[in-house]
Amino acid sequence: MVQDSWQELIEEICRTCGAECCRHAHPPISPGRRSILLANGCPDTSFEYAGYSRLKCTPEGLCVMCMDGRCAIHDHKPETCVSGPFTFDMKDNMIEVYLKQEQICPLVRYLHQNPAIYHEQMRTAVVHIRRLFYELPPDELKVVLAIPEPKTDLVAVLPMIGDGA
Repeated sequence: MVQDSWQELIEEICRTCGAECCRHAHPPISPGRRSILLANGCPDTSFEYAGYSRLKCTPEGLCVMCMDGRCAIHDHKPETCVSGPFTFDMKDNMIEVYLKQEQICPLVRYLHQNPAIYHEQMRTAVVHIRRLFYELPPDELKVVLAIPEPKTDLVAVLPMIGDGA
């Protein structure tokens, strides 16, 4: 099954890359996602507020949910984490979807090699990005959108509504 083998590949790549996407990562946490994480055992002390609600990082710079190079909340992780290696911005009420470059995330090479998997991951990313746009308080979304995302390439511009992928 393609989905199962893709998930296995993701896990293997993530296990060997050193959790680069978890370094200095402060994924935004919507009120709904926070409730989900708390209900699934994530301690309240894992969150902080710095213009937006987010997960903390350890003194070494890793997301507090990164344990032994793996995400401890994988089944409930934040929308931006589920969306990876796609990221986003908003201009003129349109969602700009960006793909991180391969030097940032080794999964990108595999996405480029398999159009079906690329399309499925992009569809998943768009669903979660839109959810984040609607669930984050507007003042927090503004702060999140101001965070620079270097080494990315614009891959789509989509309306705020509809599935768009």
